[in-house]
Amino acid sequence: MAEATATTPRPVTDAPYSVPPFAKACIEAAGDAWAASFDHPFVRALADGTLDGDRFRFYQMQDARYLEAFSDAAALISTRCVAPDDKLWFIDAARMALVVEGELHAGYGEQLGYGPDDIAALELTPNNKAYQDHMITTAQTGSLVEAVAALTPCPWLYIELGQHLLDELGTISDDHPYADWLRMYSDPGFNEYMENILERLQRFADATDDATRSRAKAAFRMSARYEWMFWQQAWEQQGWNV
Repeated sequence: MAEATATTPRPVTDAPYSVPPFAKACIEAAGDAWAASFDHPFVRALADGTLDGDRFRFYQMQDARYLEAFSDAAALISTRCVAPDDKLWFIDAARMALVVEGELHAGYGEQLGYGPDDIAALELTPNNKAYQDHMITTAQTGSLVEAVAALTPCPWLYIELGQHLLDELGTISDDHPYADWLRMYSDPGFNEYMENILERLQRFADATDDATRSRAKAAFRMSARYEWMFWQQAWEQQGWNV
């Protein structure tokens, strides 16, 4: 299999979906925090197939719990939307996080020896809990554009990573230990998802003022930083010191 080397994300102007001006501004505000995930040792080892199975198991179990919070945040956002189409889209996003990505987790759970009861009993790592608290709190108390900005880095980063790694590897062989993960997040079917969330992010940004847009960019940057920290908590199999 191909060996992954140090890399950088593609420019947003090259994305196979529309990236409106406010989304570009959010990426600029995230700065190095966005690109850092592409070169995290967890991501590099996952891409080249050398990632230790215990680390991947740790990551998958923590991610299953993270997705519950993502779903909760999307559902909260749906209650704050006025237009029915927006409400339905975020309800569907909440469902997708649990159902579509849940199928990936169920498959790896069978391989790696964990199930729903193990996930429910899991103690969140400090990094995971902090990320979840950021998303949920922003969905509850921030403006609508702040709430969506805090939610957006997770799907956007995974889709960018998946498609980038596919370009890098060329093909994903059946014997790659993480083929299912790579194939899911490189699926071009997610491009429509990105079109929808970024269009809403722009529309909600247009409906508010400069101060609120500034806070939304800060919320986006915080989530981008937490994404890197999520790889890190799995890489070091993070626990609580006391």
